[in-house]
Amino acid sequence: MNNRVARVAVAAALGAFAVAVAGYIEAKGAVGMELTSKSFTDRGAIPRVHTCQGADTAPALAWSRAPKGTKSFALIVDDPDAPDPAAPKMTWVHWVLYNIPASATSLPEGVTKTGLPAGTREGENDWKQPGWRGPCPPIGRHRYFFKIYALDTVLPDLGTPTRAALEKAMRGHVLDHAELIGTYQKSS
Repeated sequence: MNNRVARVAVAAALGAFAVAVAGYIEAKGAVGMELTSKSFTDRGAIPRVHTCQGADTAPALAWSRAPKGTKSFALIVDDPDAPDPAAPKMTWVHWVLYNIPASATSLPEGVTKTGLPAGTREGENDWKQPGWRGPCPPIGRHRYFFKIYALDTVLPDLGTPTRAALEKAMRGHVLDHAELIGTYQKSS
């Protein structure tokens, strides 16, 4: 009987400890941000509608658990497998957004400049234009990294920055980030 009481006491103490640790982690923001899409799952295939073989519309994105002190978000979408996943030579940029308001938690499917949250600014993709340009890999299955950054500031007007210019401006201001990866391979 004493062994049983001791085991119950140990189990209760361990349970209380686990709850306390989980609460501490959540309070400190150690759980981290999360980025998801209704359009595709993490490491799943990006639907054709979001590519050059379809309507080339932006996928839906949603993020959560931004840390306290977040003043704005930035989004970068790129393909590190260009031009050939077997022999990548460059990272191709598909979308650059910054100064997404801290109150925003999502972007709807098909969003264009006019539908972006107020104050959001567009950067330049590698087609030398603002806005979303979807996957269009010349060969093989490519990975597309969707990265959302929580910033401790609203950035100054950067014009239409490249990914590199935005990353430079964000330096020292990133509180947390989350990543979602989609894949795509052209079909005949």
